[in-house]
Amino acid sequence: MVEKFLNSFWGYFTESSPYLLLGYFVAGIIHVYINVDFIKKHLGGGKWSSVLKATLFGIPLPLCSCSVIPAAVTLKKSGASNGATSGFLISTPETGVDSIAITYGLMGGPMAVLRPVAAFITSVIAGGVQNLFNPNGGESEFEEVKTCCKKKKAEAQPRSFKKVFNFGYGQLSDDIAFLLLIGFIAGSLVEIFVPTDGFNALNSFGGRLIVLAASVPLYLCASSSTPLAMALMMKGMSPGTAMIMLLAGPATNMSNLVVIQKYIGKKGVVLNIITVILVSLLFSYVVDYVFANGWNLTMNHDHAHDHSGTMFRNITGAFLAFLVVKGVWKEKLKPKFKKA
Repeated sequence: MVEKFLNSFWGYFTESSPYLLLGYFVAGIIHVYINVDFIKKHLGGGKWSSVLKATLFGIPLPLCSCSVIPAAVTLKKSGASNGATSGFLISTPETGVDSIAITYGLMGGPMAVLRPVAAFITSVIAGGVQNLFNPNGGESEFEEVKTCCKKKKAEAQPRSFKKVFNFGYGQLSDDIAFLLLIGFIAGSLVEIFVPTDGFNALNSFGGRLIVLAASVPLYLCASSSTPLAMALMMKGMSPGTAMIMLLAGPATNMSNLVVIQKYIGKKGVVLNIITVILVSLLFSYVVDYVFANGWNLTMNHDHAHDHSGTMFRNITGAFLAFLVVKGVWKEKLKPKFKKA
C-alpha cells in the first residue's frame, strides 16, 4: 500500500513537472513584463469592452484567489467598472499559465483548452451582469488591501530575466507549494483508497450540486486542484463534474468574498456567486457532451508508473520536488520556527 502511494505520489511530480516548470517560466515573463499598471492603461473605453479586456488580461496572470484581491482593488481604485473588476476577479484565479500547463500535462489538450474557455465565458457573463444590475455598488474610498500570499512591494527597477526566474521559481512556486503538495497527496490517496467508479454518483444533477456546494466556500488553488480533479475523474467522476470544481473552487471562497464585498458591494458578491454557480453547472454539461461526442479525454497519470525512458521527467520531477520543499519550508515551517 505504501509503495503504491509513493509510486502514485511521484507519478504526479514526474507528469506535472515539465509543464508546470514551463508554466512558472512563462508566468515570470508575464509578471515582469505585463503588470497591473499595464492593464490599467488598457481598461478605458466602454463598459463591455473593459470587461472583455479585463477578462482576457486575467486569464494568463499567475495570481491565486487571495493575491488577486489587491490587484482587483487597484483596478477598481483606478476607475475600472464593477463589471471589469468582476471579470478580472473571476478569470484570474480560475486560470493562469501554470494551471493551464499542469492541466495539459495531466489531462491532455482538450481539457487545457476547455478550462480557460469556460473561465472566459464565466467572467464575461459575470462582468456583464455587474454592469447591468450593480454598476455603482461598493465604496468610492479605498484603503490598502493586503494579500494572504507573501508578496514583495513593486520596485521601479529595470526588467530582467533574473526577475523572471525569481518570480516564477521563487515567489510563485513558494506561494502554491503547500497547496500543490496537498493536491498531490489528496490525488494519490483517492487513487489508492477509492474504488473504481466510486464517484459515479456525483455525475447526476444532484451530485453536481453537491460538488458546487463544496467548491464555492472552499479555497482551491487552480494548479493544486488539478491533480485532485484528475484523481476523481479516474474514479468515475465525469470531466464536466470535475470542471465544476476547477471553475468554482478557485473563483470563490468565503474569506475573499468577505473582503471584496466592500469594493463591489454585497449585491455584487451575490451576483458573482450566482453567475459562477449557473455558468459552471451549465458548462459541466457542455464539457460532458463534447467528450461523449468525439473528443478524447487523455489522463497521463497512468503512464507515470512506467519508469522506463523517463530520465528527463525524473530530473524535472526532482527539481519540482525541491521547489515544493523549499516553498513549504519558507511559507509554512520557517515562520513557525521564528515564532518559537
